[in-house]
Amino acid sequence: MITLRKSSDRGHADHGWLKSWHSFSFADYYDPAHMGVGNLRVINDDRVAPGTGFGTHGHRDMEIVSYVLDGELAHRDSLGGEGGVIRPGEVQRMSAGSGVRHSEFNHAEGTTHFLQIWLLPRTTGITPGYEHKRFDDADKRGRLLLVASEDGREGSVTVHADAAIRAGFFDGDERAELALDPARLAYVHLARGTLRANGVALGAGDALTLDGETRLVLEGGQGAEVLVFDLAR
Repeated sequence: MITLRKSSDRGHADHGWLKSWHSFSFADYYDPAHMGVGNLRVINDDRVAPGTGFGTHGHRDMEIVSYVLDGELAHRDSLGGEGGVIRPGEVQRMSAGSGVRHSEFNHAEGTTHFLQIWLLPRTTGITPGYEHKRFDDADKRGRLLLVASEDGREGSVTVHADAAIRAGFFDGDERAELALDPARLAYVHLARGTLRANGVALGAGDALTLDGETRLVLEGGQGAEVLVFDLAR
């Protein structure tokens, strides 16, 4: 079964300095029909104005992945992650575990556009941790590159969750096919551009949930940047 979620159906919050689109229920946006997919709990499509950011705040028992599309985001946390800056092509994983406090700030002149992703961990109460890696655009061109996984395989960041995240760029004749385990869930989030996923036309912010499917075919992209999630139920 394939279910389409249009970008325009997402929750939206405009805080002035922050404009955010919520794929799933978050903060003041609540929709019992959209509480997450499997162990994927949050995808917030955030745009942070220059000279602003998220003040220091706390989290527990969540795997938080940041994926920057444009601009940059400076990260500080109670783990000693002082001054780390996330830029396009980089992926940051923070394991909140037993408790962590952190902040993110846009010191650049332009707007920062990034995806904030939360995954439910396999085990609660773990020691908090942090990881930050860069992935070359060329390695994502016309293919799905593994950028996060539970075992950190293929050079991906390690998430303490039964999940994997792949990222790719697609234009013109570029095409990728991915075998899916029908016992699991797959989720396709198109960050920008246009793309066809299993024949379904997607625009920026659109998403597909694939339940019981055995393959994913991505093709017909125009300026497409896509994330594909392999998720536990």
